[in-house]
Amino acid sequence: MNYTLAELADRSGATLHGDGACTINGVASLESAHDGQISFLSSTQYRKHLATTRASAVILRAEDLSACDTNALVSDNPYLAYARIGACFAPPPEAVPGIHPRASVDASAQIAASAQVDAGAVIGPGTVIGEGTIIGPNCVLGEQVHVGNSCRLVASVVLCDGISIGNNCQLHPGAVVGSDGFGLANDAGAWVKVPQIGSVIIEDDVDIGANTTIDRGAIHDTVIRRGAKLDNQIQIAHNVEIGEHSAIAACTGIAGSTKIGRHCTLAGGVGVVGHIETADYVHLSGMTMLSRSVREPGVYSSGIRAMPHKQWQKNMARIKQLDTMAKRISALEKQLAQHSQTLAGKGQEPTEE
Repeated sequence: MNYTLAELADRSGATLHGDGACTINGVASLESAHDGQISFLSSTQYRKHLATTRASAVILRAEDLSACDTNALVSDNPYLAYARIGACFAPPPEAVPGIHPRASVDASAQIAASAQVDAGAVIGPGTVIGEGTIIGPNCVLGEQVHVGNSCRLVASVVLCDGISIGNNCQLHPGAVVGSDGFGLANDAGAWVKVPQIGSVIIEDDVDIGANTTIDRGAIHDTVIRRGAKLDNQIQIAHNVEIGEHSAIAACTGIAGSTKIGRHCTLAGGVGVVGHIETADYVHLSGMTMLSRSVREPGVYSSGIRAMPHKQWQKNMARIKQLDTMAKRISALEKQLAQHSQTLAGKGQEPTEE
């Protein structure tokens, strides 16, 4: 699959500098690229590789153009331009219409003629699968599941009863949508399961990573809004709502009935307690523990960065002393205030010693 550089400039919205007839047959990094490939520069730490790259073209910002000795596509957002160009060389698979003979499909299920159902898939009663959708090998769809058009369930995806998936969604291997939420009532020390009778609604253009789990609602539905992107191994609890175009990195856990706003980003390993909300455009850095609602957009952090072990030990020793130190400082402040009042009563000014 080959494209001219002029074609790629048009597809990516970048400005062409150099030979528009140059043929490009793939993408690669600045360091590994060879003749016929295109690369990109989006971080200044890799600028040093511009002088030695063998790429036939580089996607970069205008301020880096003078350091580039080959053809270039200039963009305000090189990584976005690269994403669009990369998609030209790695287009998503198209459905091969038909149901594999080793798939199990209930007679009441409605499968679009243009959909693909692979070997080992199980499709339950009343389930509907839309046009051009791919149900990969060993996927399990329960009763009354609805999957929209142009979706792809890659492999071993489980959609429990009553789940609704919009159009143009992708679910990676091992994703589970609609498992019971962690709802338990305590009866004198014994746990009694609370029925989870809600569902999960996933709107259009949502990606769900491998082994990510999304629990069904306890009463109301769990909702993943349009354009949200979820990485691998994320836990979304019952009744959570993820706002439009929010992105969540791997190993994040969100407890029940929490609402994440639109255009938010949660980095890896974030933990969010239940029954809170975030505003739109909230960004949580890696390992942040969010325990209160956030009303204002911005970047929030709570994780402690790695440091040498001996320094960590010393800091932890100081942390253990913080309460005692705070009480001592408060007592000293009171003594100083009393001393100042005594001197003021005698008509004297406090002096520095």
